[in-house]
Amino acid sequence: MKIILLGAPGAGKGTQATRISEKFGLPHISTGDIFRDNIKRQTKIGMLAKSYTDKGQLVPDEVTCEIVKDRLQNADCKNGYLLDGFPRNFFQAEELDKFSKVDAVINIDIDLSLLMDRLCGRRVCKECGESYHVSTLGGETKCARCGGELYQRKDDNPETVQKRLDVYKAQTAPLIEYYTRKGLILNFTGSEAPAEVLFAEVAAKLDELK
Repeated sequence: MKIILLGAPGAGKGTQATRISEKFGLPHISTGDIFRDNIKRQTKIGMLAKSYTDKGQLVPDEVTCEIVKDRLQNADCKNGYLLDGFPRNFFQAEELDKFSKVDAVINIDIDLSLLMDRLCGRRVCKECGESYHVSTLGGETKCARCGGELYQRKDDNPETVQKRLDVYKAQTAPLIEYYTRKGLILNFTGSEAPAEVLFAEVAAKLDELK
């Protein structure tokens, strides 16, 4: 299966992506990871991306699309993939249509007013990426899943979170309608229910598509 994962920052995409990847044997592909890998290996496109990030500029859509296209040609994507963080806007979505046919788009819908507290109180495992909220940790600093150290991301602060939510509403949220028209959208509610409950719903729906 070839799957896209949509949702606002803090909706729980990372947690669900890890579980989906493990259960269905799909490579979890995030643009951030691809950029870091290409920059580390000093590939031509990685160095091009770095030339923008070093100046504090956003990597152009054309470069982002090219780096994703290159990643999807790897052998591990032969039987499918899970895209997380791409596409982020109409241009990227239309470009993706040109080089890969998506089977389903999972949208984790959540009331945006809940996300400020969720994100600013988020703690993430450095090892496996599992997310927690400080209100549930009781002072614990280790991941219950793998024992890794928990930390707060630098951009999980009120000012940055608000900017991220504004960008999501302006650019990424409209993709829900784009993929709804294509008949690919699968909507799930990212409420206060445990991540395991949401994953059970997602997995059941994906099993129907296999």
